[in-house]
Amino acid sequence: MPLKSTRPLTPTQRFTTLNHQPTLAKKRPERALTEAKPKTGGRNVYGRITSRRRGGGHKQLYRIIDYKRDIMGMPARVQSIEYDPNRSANIALVAYASGEKRYIIAPNELAVGATIITSNTANRNDFIVGNNYPLEIIPPSTRIHAVELVPGRGAQLARSAGVAAVLVAIEGGFAQLKMPSGELRLVHPKCRATIGEVGNSDHGNQKLGKAGRNRWLGKRPRSRGMAMNPVDHPNGGGNGKSKGGGGRQHLMSPWGQLAKGFPTRRRSKTSNSMIIVHHNGRKPRGRK
Repeated sequence: MPLKSTRPLTPTQRFTTLNHQPTLAKKRPERALTEAKPKTGGRNVYGRITSRRRGGGHKQLYRIIDYKRDIMGMPARVQSIEYDPNRSANIALVAYASGEKRYIIAPNELAVGATIITSNTANRNDFIVGNNYPLEIIPPSTRIHAVELVPGRGAQLARSAGVAAVLVAIEGGFAQLKMPSGELRLVHPKCRATIGEVGNSDHGNQKLGKAGRNRWLGKRPRSRGMAMNPVDHPNGGGNGKSKGGGGRQHLMSPWGQLAKGFPTRRRSKTSNSMIIVHHNGRKPRGRK
């Protein structure tokens, strides 16, 4: 899926690089697998802004994704690869032999007409792109995506465009996964995962080219704290960009949360014990 640049006939086109995907299906999504997606504008039920810089954007339908892959032992045929405005990855419409249709995250190299399956058993040649198995039967060094954190809950890890986790080993009653961030963590071996890496890997290499394209995505402009007044932000005020005045010594959020060099992960978080190595290469406290 190549990136497409345009001739610089206008200032916008000079800096635009978009992800050209001619193989995507040009059709409306499956109606039974969609639901309304109301706009919030970043506001909670009381009308107060809780997530800044959100608003506007094109109307979207939410596609219901089958993260659990709970139809066992029944082959499914890929009918189409489609665009999904709700995520960076593409989605695949699959039809099971019973006639039921589901949407799944489309892995790289999954083609229309291919047959995939979800099972608890497998032969050596069954580990092909799109098949879904428990971690305990997947061979080590396999690239996987859409990984469960809790058995039966549905995929939560490695779902973004172009990413994949690697199954390092299964020992001590746990599966060791190397995450896309570089983190090495433990997962229950009964958790399920899909073979292959997520497609649409060029998504992160796009250049939108103009502010309006961000507005189509529902993203509003962002003002820096240092450009505000002291009443509006802890980093506002002062004369020019001087570090001495206006509370600019430590960059922080509007509510005083330090932005740099301050860990925000709770030390008492339950899943801390499942992390072997953090994404920065350091081991958690107390782990040798």
